[in-house]
Amino acid sequence: MPTTSTTSSQIKVTLPDELRQFAQSRADKFGLTLSTYIKHLVLDDVKDIDMPTFPMSSKTEGTLLQELREYKLKKTHALEKDEIDEFLEGL
Repeated sequence: MPTTSTTSSQIKVTLPDELRQFAQSRADKFGLTLSTYIKHLVLDDVKDIDMPTFPMSSKTEGTLLQELREYKLKKTHALEKDEIDEFLEGL
C-alpha cells in the first residue's frame, strides 16, 4: 500500500480522558505526538488491505473517453496562471 498521497484530510477524534492519557503515554514512550502515534496505528491496521476500487458510471466513462479524444487531437491545452485566475474569478 503506498504511503504517499497528494491530498490529506484532517479529522477530529473524541476519546475518553483515560484512553487519551493511555494513548498519550504510548506516544510519549516513542517520542511521537499523539496525532502521529494515532496515524501510525491506523497505518498499521490498514497496511495489508487493498484500497477498494469502483467502476465508473457509463456517463463518467463516456465523458472521460470524449475528453481523451479531444486531448489526443490537441483540442485542449494547459492553462496559464492568469487564465486560471480569470476562470476562478468568474465563478
